[in-house]
Amino acid sequence: MRIITLNANGIRAAQRKGFFDWLAGQDADVVCIQETKAQLDQLKLPDFFPFEHCYYHDAEKKGYSGVALYSRHEPDRVQAGLGRDAFDREGRWLQADFGQLSVVSLYMPSGSSSEERQAVKFEVMDWMMPLLEDMARDGREYLICGDWNIAHKAIDLKNWRGNQKNSGFLPEERAWMDALFDQAGWVDAFRRVDQREEQYTWWSNRGQAWAKNVGWRIDYQIGTPGIAQTARAVDIYKDERFSDHAPLIMDYDWR
Repeated sequence: MRIITLNANGIRAAQRKGFFDWLAGQDADVVCIQETKAQLDQLKLPDFFPFEHCYYHDAEKKGYSGVALYSRHEPDRVQAGLGRDAFDREGRWLQADFGQLSVVSLYMPSGSSSEERQAVKFEVMDWMMPLLEDMARDGREYLICGDWNIAHKAIDLKNWRGNQKNSGFLPEERAWMDALFDQAGWVDAFRRVDQREEQYTWWSNRGQAWAKNVGWRIDYQIGTPGIAQTARAVDIYKDERFSDHAPLIMDYDWR
């Protein structure tokens, strides 16, 4: 089973840069997209519906946030949102259930734009942790794919020393990720397969960050142990650039 996740930074912009042409050759089973920045009625081209089963959860605010999920197989159930009005109005959670496995396209809030948005991010982290703890114990397998907007460890960003007071690498954010993995029992599927340094998924558009590989790994596929232990291959696709993020491709021995 192949799962691809990408923060598109505008799905229409990614389409113009050739993302869907590339996707057609990837043999993916499920594709998770974040930051679509579009309303469904703006997506007129067939490109935006590459599989038989395509779902969008838009933000109410036009040109902002939004997630999508494409699947080759029809889900048993699709859930948009988590029942939290402020979070759901921003289009940040889209879940598809396939038998005992649920795949989620998640776009966690960023706190980099202001103190107010960082406060929102902390609030989401606070109420989401108990939910994630319950999910890890409910008997299903989950794979949450997307932009978590947190680099977990020093290995996950180039300039970690200079970013310890910046959103995305704050001590509180990193401790939250520690708790997710060490206490709640979730697994960073990427790190199960690839332990190398300098494996990044996002690069600032400022300076020469892309050219010099001065990046952050903030896009993840995080799973419950059953699905995560079947991860067998990973690739961060960088031969073409569709966004300020790169597609994260993972293969699982899951049937």
